[in-house]
Amino acid sequence: MDGQLKRGLLDVCVLAAIKNEASYGYRIIKDMKPYLELSESTLYTVLKRLETARMLTVQTAEHGGRLRKYYHITPLGLGRIEEFRDEWKQIESVYRFITREDGVQ
Repeated sequence: MDGQLKRGLLDVCVLAAIKNEASYGYRIIKDMKPYLELSESTLYTVLKRLETARMLTVQTAEHGGRLRKYYHITPLGLGRIEEFRDEWKQIESVYRFITREDGVQ
């Protein structure tokens, strides 16, 4: 898969993982596991990129005697999910074109 396409998909997947409630790294990985494998290093790169783009915010809180970072989606992040839904319709159309049977229109 093209690296840029994969990066964009991962961004939206992480945003979707925190869409309904704030979450932390390990839980995000666990929630996404049934759908895709994601390493910690990849996740934290994505989280930093989304924070820089103001699509999420980070809040640190103590949990079990340790500090844990919680990630919250912002209105920009929610907007990105909506943009992706619109883009996906175009991707599906291109997929149908590519996979059509030869000679069938």
